[in-house]
Amino acid sequence: MASRALNRNRKVVDLSRVCFLQQRAISTVPRPYKPAAPLPSRSIPRQVSCVRSIPVRHARYSSSSSAPLLKTPLYDLHVRYDGKMVEFGGHAMPVQYADQGIGESHRYVREACGLFDVSHMVQHQFTGPTAAAFLESITPSDLKSLEPFSSTLSVLLLPTGGIVDDTIITKHDENAFYVVTNAGCRDKDLAFLSEKLKEWNAQAGEGEQVRHDVLARGLIALQGPEASKVLQSLLKPEDEALDSTLFFGQSKFATITVDGEDVPIHIARGGYTGEDGFEISIPAEQTELVVEAMLDAEDCVTKLAGLGARDSLRLEAGMCLYGHDIDENTTPVEGNLTWLVAKSRRKDANFPGASTILKQIKEGPSRRRIGLIVNGAPAREGAIIKTADGEKIGVITSGCPSPTLGKNIAMGYVEEKYKKVGTEVVVEVRGKPRQAVIAKMPFVPAKYHKSDGGSSPDSSSSSGLFSAFATGAIFASIFD
Repeated sequence: MASRALNRNRKVVDLSRVCFLQQRAISTVPRPYKPAAPLPSRSIPRQVSCVRSIPVRHARYSSSSSAPLLKTPLYDLHVRYDGKMVEFGGHAMPVQYADQGIGESHRYVREACGLFDVSHMVQHQFTGPTAAAFLESITPSDLKSLEPFSSTLSVLLLPTGGIVDDTIITKHDENAFYVVTNAGCRDKDLAFLSEKLKEWNAQAGEGEQVRHDVLARGLIALQGPEASKVLQSLLKPEDEALDSTLFFGQSKFATITVDGEDVPIHIARGGYTGEDGFEISIPAEQTELVVEAMLDAEDCVTKLAGLGARDSLRLEAGMCLYGHDIDENTTPVEGNLTWLVAKSRRKDANFPGASTILKQIKEGPSRRRIGLIVNGAPAREGAIIKTADGEKIGVITSGCPSPTLGKNIAMGYVEEKYKKVGTEVVVEVRGKPRQAVIAKMPFVPAKYHKSDGGSSPDSSSSSGLFSAFATGAIFASIFD
């Protein structure tokens, strides 16, 4: 591993006025949002991707693009570590590294610890007395009941019930929320949020308006059974043990010291692999410093991982990739994400697309996202799913060989009556019929670190920055 000596001449950042979400917040002024045009009526709509890609070895990623690519704070590090850079979500991102193939990297994350650059994701902050109500007006989540420093997976919804994007929403305070959305949907998400917020604030009373900022910070995902050990080694001695105070779906603020620099970070326990792990938000100019420290940590168990391993890991975990497995023509019920619609919201029926979604919950949708095990060659996106008699009943939206199972796995949509686990079907792969069976997801059991009682960490027992945020004291001066 490269030495952190490469970073020792970095300018030391003055942190006397720095706290999380203060750094280089960018107000958003995007173009007006325009929903996608309705697709032709048919039982299985084609999938519309908001991520540019062209066919390469890993079909979800492109190694060339006519538009200038954005760079994350870790771009130079990726190049230095021989990352194979491709286009993804408008950014130059590593699909893999020279020291490991995609399958090897995938298995390493399952067995030890992989570090993913996810700085291309869009980090938002919503603050104000009606921030929770605003976010509830565009999602089916119950955010008012969410505990402080807890997160929930959610979806931004259209009036039709279609999904604009999937998102993670973290509640820091009754009036402050940290939200992460997909890079490939950045422009349309910002336009959608800007339009909805403009409408909201126009109707809000004095002092009730909501502020939205996009945060220019680095974001990394530390994933695998050794992730907690790696992160704990960087925390200060007075910080409590992560495994006894921070559980899946919870977050906290902390300050770590690397090469004499104090670095304020936000830690959220979770990820996109099905493994235990953390997503860590870091000031952009200090992201590389922190990553080098993790790569140089004692016992050196951390290895960089790219988009290729991230895709196969998330598929084994049964997680959706927006623009492929879900889109604006997919409802949460069709996407097998009914659990995202909070029970309290169902009762009040006061979320976008409620009439369509609640009807589907009661009566069932015409199609449903399912998992499959496919014999023979792997089934890729667009492969047709048929009955044994040759009747078309669905389409594959994601597929790859599973390094963990040694089988070909896929997910896709089938007509509702064929959704039952164990149903035998045929998938047309490169013009040849392949036997397949509807399978339960996740394909690989999740290994999230959960508490017995599911309680949130006690914010009063944490020190420094975390305590200040937990009491809400800092929020009043975030934008001073």
